[in-house]
Amino acid sequence: MLTFLPRLRCVSYLYSVPKLSINVKQIHAQLITNGLKSHTLFAKLIEHYCASPYQQITNNNAHLVFQYFDKQDLFLFNTLIRCLQPNDSIAVFRNEFSRGVMEFDDYTYNFVLGAGARSPSPSMLWVGRQLHALIVKHGIESNIMVQTTKIHFYAHNKDIISARRVFDEMIERTSITWNAMIAGYCSVKEGSEEYAREALTLFHDMLVDPSGVKPTGTTIVCALSAASQMGMLETGACIHGFKEKTVCTPKDDVFIGTGLVDMYSKCGCLESALSVFWRMNQKNVLTWTAMATGLAIHGKGRQALEVLYQMETYGVKPNETTFTSLLSSCCHVGLVEEGLQLFYDIKSKFGLTPQIQHYGCIVDLLGRAGQLKEAYDFIMEMPISPDAVIWRSLLGACKIHGDVVMGEKVGRFLLQLQELSCAESAPKSEDYVALSNVYASAERWNDVQTIRKKMKARSASNKAGSSYVQTVSMVAL
Repeated sequence: MLTFLPRLRCVSYLYSVPKLSINVKQIHAQLITNGLKSHTLFAKLIEHYCASPYQQITNNNAHLVFQYFDKQDLFLFNTLIRCLQPNDSIAVFRNEFSRGVMEFDDYTYNFVLGAGARSPSPSMLWVGRQLHALIVKHGIESNIMVQTTKIHFYAHNKDIISARRVFDEMIERTSITWNAMIAGYCSVKEGSEEYAREALTLFHDMLVDPSGVKPTGTTIVCALSAASQMGMLETGACIHGFKEKTVCTPKDDVFIGTGLVDMYSKCGCLESALSVFWRMNQKNVLTWTAMATGLAIHGKGRQALEVLYQMETYGVKPNETTFTSLLSSCCHVGLVEEGLQLFYDIKSKFGLTPQIQHYGCIVDLLGRAGQLKEAYDFIMEMPISPDAVIWRSLLGACKIHGDVVMGEKVGRFLLQLQELSCAESAPKSEDYVALSNVYASAERWNDVQTIRKKMKARSASNKAGSSYVQTVSMVAL
């Protein structure tokens, strides 16, 4: 603990210690005592307070720093909203805006939009649109930094149309701008194939853009993600070749290498995925997980399990996603004992808490193996409430193995869950159809007709199936 900090020693501690804890208050006191009212010193003090794990206390102290120096100091205000947690940053900006005293600059709006991007929600999208209007009103719409952050904001808040509108209106773009828009398309879950195609089209536009902006490693990773979402192996291979010629080799960049492993695996070219994987000089947990997932979706369960033990050899600790992939591989191959042991090792050996998706994998594993009673007992003993997906997994297994009694019990339970949630959303047909199929497999046609009538009465329409066929490929890069 510091008892005395001479004038210059105080400054040196502020810059030399990356994460201060108890000493930060003492340094704060010394700054005041020695009359060191410097913008940069007090900004550094705010950064240290905001970096503390004790958010509520240190946020208050950060506010005190700003108020002590000068409430009109824009530099310190910008530092404060940059370093605070997103919701706190928005609240501070809103409070200062309501006072109507301070004139904000482009950095202010950039930091507030960045906070909104890190904490997406429907209400945050409304706040962002208000900020957008203020940016236009104050004449900083042409600032490339602010425009790029607006793209990030809209994309993270699932308003990809507004993000693209901002992008199209920009006169000048940097590689960061292009990356923000391409990554925004790749992040959209609903209609992912359509937006993945838009991402690849935008990547091609970037390559031929007359401004001469060059793709970066981030661009390549996003383009590979889009190709993998669409299952376009030819396009992914073209991107791989382009990267080898212009950016770097996958063995030198862990993120590009991981993207290639993921792309080749999802596009059905496991040998290429393994080739890239073993040639990489550095692998993180995402790389190992991508490789395990690739092996899992190709039914190579034992090889996927070997990846787990090799991770330990390389000093990489698996995470929840890794175990989801490995348990999935056990389901596809039918490794019941290995899957159960792996599930119990999640907590006992690796110190992680099993999540709902891990429990779902075990139910699927037992159901596929015909151990329906064991699967039902496993669900009833779960420490967390099972969701509808887990019950549907068991219902599907009941149909496959012809257990009508268990299927009827599970099916009716699912329909009760639908009735409880009918006020929140429109009824779905999948549970009615699944229970109807269980009855049909036992030739209980009267029960089939009863379920179909209930389904029709609740207006639960059956969505038609569809297939995706690759009809075009990426033009030559």
